Amino acid sequence: MGTNAGTSLWIRVLRVAFGLLGLVALVWIPIRGLGNPAFSEVNFLSYFTIQSNILGIAVLLAGGLLDPAGRRWQLIRGAATLYLTITCVIYAVLLSNIDVQLTDKWINDTMHRLIPIVMMADWILVPAALPVTAGLIGRWLIYPALYGAYSLIRGAVVDWYPYPFLDPRAQGYVSLVIGLVVMTGVFALLAVAVAVVGNLRTGRGAFATRSPEVFRTGR
Repeated sequence: MGTNAGTSLWIRVLRVAFGLLGLVALVWIPIRGLGNPAFSEVNFLSYFTIQSNILGIAVLLAGGLLDPAGRRWQLIRGAATLYLTITCVIYAVLLSNIDVQLTDKWINDTMHRLIPIVMMADWILVPAALPVTAGLIGRWLIYPALYGAYSLIRGAVVDWYPYPFLDPRAQGYVSLVIGLVVMTGVFALLAVAVAVVGNLRTGRGAFATRSPEVFRTGR
């Protein structure tokens, strides 16, 4: 990641602008919650929305200010794009009427809609051309799996869960497991979609940058 990718200046400027907007939205809620005994910083940071936005904002700012290059950086960009896409989709489908501590409409819209759209647009405009391999998809899905485990373990300890679909108290563990299996499948499909979209502007197929032998190994 030490070299410069040569991204167009206007894209880098927009990255910084949207990154700063996201940063303001990100810190607004905890700043306002200072001194409020009902506000929990740990709970706030335990939302997938917040964690994915932290990564996405960091990627936007680093991409705008430093413009890194290299495969490792593209993997990070892709991961941030995937996680924010998951944030956008899950919010739209399951959480639009649920209180997730983002009561300000502009913050809610910024984190659940705007930053995910910006990340996807950036991913398309500056393609990474990462071939779709089982290894790539598996690496991207490690964090959501760890997040789910963290939420379930911490929830059982502190009796608080960030999202209803991760809360076994009302639905029971059978429904919880079924829901998580379905969600894992959806996340895998989204990961494949993100990898494919990252090839759209390259003029090459998703598998064209690696030999068949390398594709089979996923490395």
